[in-house]
Amino acid sequence: MALRVRVCRLADVVPGELRAFAVSGVTWPVIVTYAEHELVAVPGVCPHEDVPLADGHLDGTELVCGGHGYGFDLKTGTCTHDKALVLRRYPITVVGDEVWVDLL
Repeated sequence: MALRVRVCRLADVVPGELRAFAVSGVTWPVIVTYAEHELVAVPGVCPHEDVPLADGHLDGTELVCGGHGYGFDLKTGTCTHDKALVLRRYPITVVGDEVWVDLL
């Protein structure tokens, strides 16, 4: 069974920006952004060292962690520096102007 939570409104998501949204009852925030016009949601912490990913930046479809510079392809979740690391992509449902994310 999925845990679907409302994360933000579509208007809160700005192309080219990383925005982390707090989710009640969840330790880490959820980042929602666009990758080549596709809405993408990922955990707000780096799987390498638990550094906040919102402190990083976007380089095209790559999210670059501000902590150690590890890059993650937002289309696949694959780390460009260490193929063993994967940034989980959450399924998204848009209802009206709200972004809902399946965390489980």
